[in-house]
Amino acid sequence: MSEKLLVIGESRDGILRNVSFEAIAAAKKINPNGEIVGVVCGNEDLENQAQELIYYGANRVITVKHEKLAYYTSEGFGQAISAVIEAENPDAIIMGHTAVGKDLTPKLASKLEVGLISDAVAIDLDGDQVVFTRPIYSGKAFEKKVIKDGLLFATIRPNNITALERDESRSGTVEEQAVEIADLRTVIKDVIRKAADGVDLSEAKVVVAGGRGVKSAEGFQPLYELAEVLGGAVGASRGACDANYCDYSLQIGQTGKVVTPDLYIAVGISGAIQHLAGMSNSKVIVAINKDPEANIFNVADYGIVGDLFEIIPKLTEEIKKLKAE
Repeated sequence: MSEKLLVIGESRDGILRNVSFEAIAAAKKINPNGEIVGVVCGNEDLENQAQELIYYGANRVITVKHEKLAYYTSEGFGQAISAVIEAENPDAIIMGHTAVGKDLTPKLASKLEVGLISDAVAIDLDGDQVVFTRPIYSGKAFEKKVIKDGLLFATIRPNNITALERDESRSGTVEEQAVEIADLRTVIKDVIRKAADGVDLSEAKVVVAGGRGVKSAEGFQPLYELAEVLGGAVGASRGACDANYCDYSLQIGQTGKVVTPDLYIAVGISGAIQHLAGMSNSKVIVAINKDPEANIFNVADYGIVGDLFEIIPKLTEEIKKLKAE
């Protein structure tokens, strides 16, 4: 059984992503009595991030501050995390299956010469053996995997393992570790992001997604209004992105983002297999489409056949009334 579990935290604009806390819960599932050691890297003040990890269950947190960690690069963060791994010699390493996690963890696993279980959606114990469940064949099936010997290394899909309750009464130690980072072959001078407000799509509990049936960029506006009322995020099918109705950063599917929200509202989406691969594991799926034969209804828990431009505004208005009561 793993005794020391290293959780690699991930932040955006100085704020830890929710999957960092979910990774702590995953570590607790692996060994409820193990020592959870969090690690956060960057070039800003990392004290608040370290405290958040402790509030969510970490026993100890290591911060790595370096000017070459101001922006994520696999080379820079790889060197920093490798130094922490070497110093801590953990029995297990857990990180979120995010864009950063998918880039960083295979490189670390290769350097450590260990196996990596990626995109786990559930963790169970079978005696002393840790069993990971992960989707295969675009989510059509699941497989169970174990690591029989050596370091346990895994990434977890966001929104599948519930984070522990935040507890500000928890205490733990925060240690800063100095690391040497050699000259980087890739240097990021600046990052220019598209303006984006609201909830991050990959971690949203509610997703309102539009397809070709939305018909235009203006047609997405009612979806944004509904998402705002529900406290969720807006996504899209590849068809909508290809038609320039929205940016590709919103694409959900086999070649886009994989989301597993509590509620997924598919608006004007036919249900191509590539799209289903990115959202079919959502907890509750609501489909709104004027075509009663649309494939999306085959995976939906609830279906509404009708004109989305009539249904979405009415739905938004009713939810506003409920929230006002």
